[in-house]
Amino acid sequence: MSTGTPATSEPVKRPIRVVVAKAGLDGHDRGAKVVARALRDAGMEVIYTGVHQTPEQVVETALQEDVDAIGVSLLSGAHNFIFPRIAELMREKGLDDVLLFGGGIIPEADVPGLKQVGVDRVFPPGASLDEIVRYLDEAVGKRRGAVA
Repeated sequence: MSTGTPATSEPVKRPIRVVVAKAGLDGHDRGAKVVARALRDAGMEVIYTGVHQTPEQVVETALQEDVDAIGVSLLSGAHNFIFPRIAELMREKGLDDVLLFGGGIIPEADVPGLKQVGVDRVFPPGASLDEIVRYLDEAVGKRRGAVA
């Protein structure tokens, strides 16, 4: 007896899951909250960690939440320590398929070094929310093997 609904073999596409974190001593979280809301409004599942997270806490949250990406907002000048430490912990925990991206007050001269340690993309102040959403859609799509 047929129900009239054809069976499909296509897997259900789950929403992109993103951890948005404020690591280090920086307590200015308005930008991170704005980005988190934009990602949520674009249909992504967002886990916001709050302020003053350690790299270990950020990576542990990403591991527990089975995320596709980690976004870190830094305004404190600690980006050359925090991003490499998060990337190192991600490798140690086997999170090779998770994107690491960030934004905030990060000098353009420091971006190549951050990319070298595993940061996929750095968004400067004033980056559009549409650009960040589009980046995640495309980059996660490529990681999942989909056509972006």
